[in-house]
Amino acid sequence: MSNSNEFKEKKRLTDPPQTVEIKIQRRDKLGAATRWETFSIPYRRNLNVISVLMDIRKNPVTKEGRETTPPVWDMSCLEQVCGICTMVINGRVRQSCSALIDDLLVSDGGNTVTLEPMSKFPNVRDLKVDRTRMFDHLKQVNAWIELDGTHDLGPGATMSQETAQERYAYSRCMTCGCCLEACPQYHDDNYIGPQAIAQARYQNMHPTGKFTIDERLEGLTGDDGISNCGNAQNCIQVCPMGIPLTRAIYETNRDITVNALFGWLRK
Repeated sequence: MSNSNEFKEKKRLTDPPQTVEIKIQRRDKLGAATRWETFSIPYRRNLNVISVLMDIRKNPVTKEGRETTPPVWDMSCLEQVCGICTMVINGRVRQSCSALIDDLLVSDGGNTVTLEPMSKFPNVRDLKVDRTRMFDHLKQVNAWIELDGTHDLGPGATMSQETAQERYAYSRCMTCGCCLEACPQYHDDNYIGPQAIAQARYQNMHPTGKFTIDERLEGLTGDDGISNCGNAQNCIQVCPMGIPLTRAIYETNRDITVNALFGWLRK
């Protein structure tokens, strides 16, 4: 492994390309036809995908010398926290702010990086998509803790350290959509997806959240619910935060079964 890493580092340092070609799938507006445009920029060390897109935006001229419009994409924090710069890079969904050009060229060879918008959401323009569906799914599972007013409620309920650590893993979700893009079951509103299921699990584990667990589980039992998971496990392969999504699906599915059998005892 170390020899392989040394080879990659040596290749990066001793044999860099003169230029990097950025091939972008473009769309002028929602519903318009797509097209491909390729841009050539001088190679520099330590570039990420956002950096090359900003370079292209300054001088939007294709590799063939044709002037065009600046590419459109979403970005905010540039620190892999906000989740909105997700796109498909060289065929793999990931955050463009943390995708380093050097790593992409070494892993795929050549000097071309291909950028596409996520395919599971409406493509507004170029690399920008409308992720409203993800937030609608959070509403569907009531992914929040209900509070009785804003007055002083005293100290909160306690939980074990083990539970707190597990909940922390789920709290790292940044609603980026990587898991949904990689999921073969997530399309045409037929499956709510691992993101919403994990957030339902996150809230259900909270001592206060348990009081409204029925509403969350009900949001997962419809036609687009948790039963449509095909156990492909692609979600955990692409999640940039390493969230245990398959564990959340398994444990939430268990809670749904138990609630269906014995939930009436709590009423």
